[in-house]
Amino acid sequence: MKSSILASVFATGAVAQSGPWQQCGGIGWQGSTDCVSGYHCVYQNDWYSQCVPGAASTTLQTSTTSRPTATSTAPPSSTTSPSKGKLKWLGSNESGAEFGEGNYPGLWGKHFIFPSTSAIQTLINDGYNIFRIDFSMERLVPNQLTSSFDQGYLRNLTEVVNFVTNAGKYAVLDPHNYGRYYGNIITDTNAFRTFWTNLAKQFASNSLVIFDTNNEYNTMDQTLVLNLNQAAIDGIRAAGATSQYIFVEGNAWSGAWSWNTTNTNMAALTDPQNKIVYEMHQYLDSDSSGTHAECVSSTIGAQRVVGATQWLRANGKLGVLGEFAGGANAVCQQAVTGLLDHLQDNSDVWLGALWWAAGPWWGDYMYSFEPPSGTGYVNYNSILKKYLP
Repeated sequence: MKSSILASVFATGAVAQSGPWQQCGGIGWQGSTDCVSGYHCVYQNDWYSQCVPGAASTTLQTSTTSRPTATSTAPPSSTTSPSKGKLKWLGSNESGAEFGEGNYPGLWGKHFIFPSTSAIQTLINDGYNIFRIDFSMERLVPNQLTSSFDQGYLRNLTEVVNFVTNAGKYAVLDPHNYGRYYGNIITDTNAFRTFWTNLAKQFASNSLVIFDTNNEYNTMDQTLVLNLNQAAIDGIRAAGATSQYIFVEGNAWSGAWSWNTTNTNMAALTDPQNKIVYEMHQYLDSDSSGTHAECVSSTIGAQRVVGATQWLRANGKLGVLGEFAGGANAVCQQAVTGLLDHLQDNSDVWLGALWWAAGPWWGDYMYSFEPPSGTGYVNYNSILKKYLP
């Protein structure tokens, strides 16, 4: 998820301008349509415009098609009317192994921890069938991207993966690095390809493993993001891992809300196995960062992803919501329900969704899905279970 640093930018109460990444327009929007200096308002879909980096004039609408009246409350329908189906995947992120950022290699049990297999078993018993296992590249390959693995870290990671897949569920391998290695943007696509070839070899025979190229590329050259994703795909297939899905992520935190205006070049990715799935993330607070317990409205869930849905269908692609969450309140519960309804209603292009996040060290974190007492688990488990595959 997006760094909580952004949360400090926003103050409570009325403001004359919308802050970085905040909403600045859309049907029914009553807040500011101006952005703070260095940001401009960009139309994402009929229901949502957002302040994005760059100096430009405010752009609330780019389409010439007619729009619903401002009193409408339901999101617009998709370009086609698919029959309502079931999602292929529904599950949770599993955090811990990526904790302790900056403390490398760090100490197990002090700086980082691996997910609890007993907690994962509880979620499996609940019916969830996919788990995104977050880890740190710096701990797996401590010296350089092409170096050999730290065998202890790899062994612990593999044990969690095998626990999930031995139960017949899907395990997503997620380098939770934001397109960076030791804090520096990864620019060597050949080294990135080698990293993925080496890692994919470890799991080439396990068809229930899914490879996630990297978590939330951000503030990077758009062509570089495309090339890194393609390098990962090429490296994975070169390892002989041909049966697995590959989750690719985009720039701008891989946000669904801005995908159709930010990551359009990602449609050019190719895979000889034709198993690319476009992973997007979506939070429902004011700036889509997932750092606030409050959701913008009870309908914001579907509104923020409708543009991505249209992009997926127009380009013949498949998507998955790799991170989503809402606070422990009725407005967010309605917004999350609306989001999942939209994904299920458009299951011809959306394959699934993963809550952010479970993990043994979340404590009283507002989104914690760690059973039995995590705030998110207590408030959302019964809601999510309605959408189980």
